[in-house]
Amino acid sequence: MSLIVAKFGGSSVASIEKIKTIAHRVREMRMRGHDVVVVVSAMGDTTDDLIQLAGATGDDLNSREMDMLLATGEQQTAALLAMTLNNMGCSAISLTGWQAGIKSDSSHNKAKINGIENCRIKKEIEAGNIVVIAGFQGISPEGDITTLGRGGSDTTAVALAASLQADRCMIFTDVDGVYTADPRMVPEARKLTKISYEEMLELAVLGAVVMQPRAVEVALAYQIDVEVRCSFNKNPGTIITKEANMEKQVIVSGVAHDVNCARFAIFDVPDQPGIAKTLFKSLAGAGINVDMVIQAAMRNGRNDIAFTIGRDDLKKAIEVIGKLVIEIGASGMTYGDDVAKVSIVGAGMQTNPGVAADMFEALADENINIHMISTSEIKVSCLIDKDCIETAVRALHRKFELDKAE
Repeated sequence: MSLIVAKFGGSSVASIEKIKTIAHRVREMRMRGHDVVVVVSAMGDTTDDLIQLAGATGDDLNSREMDMLLATGEQQTAALLAMTLNNMGCSAISLTGWQAGIKSDSSHNKAKINGIENCRIKKEIEAGNIVVIAGFQGISPEGDITTLGRGGSDTTAVALAASLQADRCMIFTDVDGVYTADPRMVPEARKLTKISYEEMLELAVLGAVVMQPRAVEVALAYQIDVEVRCSFNKNPGTIITKEANMEKQVIVSGVAHDVNCARFAIFDVPDQPGIAKTLFKSLAGAGINVDMVIQAAMRNGRNDIAFTIGRDDLKKAIEVIGKLVIEIGASGMTYGDDVAKVSIVGAGMQTNPGVAADMFEALADENINIHMISTSEIKVSCLIDKDCIETAVRALHRKFELDKAE
């Protein structure tokens, strides 16, 4: 028998009715002769509801106890789906992340998977069971429950597919696949039949919410093909796989946007060795990821440093940077969350000059000012005013004619 690992997200299992629909889909896989491992997220807004519930206890939300609480959402879904399958005549068993052997590090709320001891899963498969596993969670070396961060069930599924050497890994969600842009913003956005690991990783990092970036990293590392499909229809999805063409024919594959941005600028930073290290190590020590970074030209032995972070980290960053401004002898800082990031991604950009210029032209034609620019071999990102983001995404989609068939 071939083995399928299938993950169903929160919107796919948001109610008992939807869980029953998913159960029918899983039963079909089983009836076609496949062994099936199912990974589930919490039902609908359960995680947000649990966070709100925790907030009612006070301001001190201990990260270990938050993981104890949040992990219950996925366990609830796993048990309900296993019960539904059993009531349909399909032998099924639910497992928590730690029962499934998912070993993580000790970083509560954002743990990483260190390895999977899959003996229990294999035993249940050999016994003829459909194995339903609570995603988003694992167990630390200390024996504590950990969670993998938002979207962590995607990472659970791909890591399990790698560990079990599954024949297929399928991520079921509320969209038909990966689109050239957010179809809610760009109605003419086109679904891609295939996309490379590298392009999908860039899109995920840059704001496309179809898959968690860490899940794509695992898929790339272990060369696991992943199909993103819709839970609510039988349409083909998008295959995330290795790049097949020697020369990429499509220059730009998609446009991504991210409104969860905040900007910082620190003025008159002394231009001397070790200053950047002090600044960014302090941010890293506070668990704050830095994205775009610009250092202005030196003047009188000083320069300005600007960078972006996630908007959710703004409050924490203000405190950290406020202390650093005094420590390093800078003259001051500014910050705000009135910005957004728009990006173009495509493997074909590596060998086609002028793509960045075309992007800048499209934004200029819409009178959109660019605050910061960041590039890699296969992407160009621009920081712009947040209220311009929809206009920018649509303009770039038109500029690169992404509505045309492959």
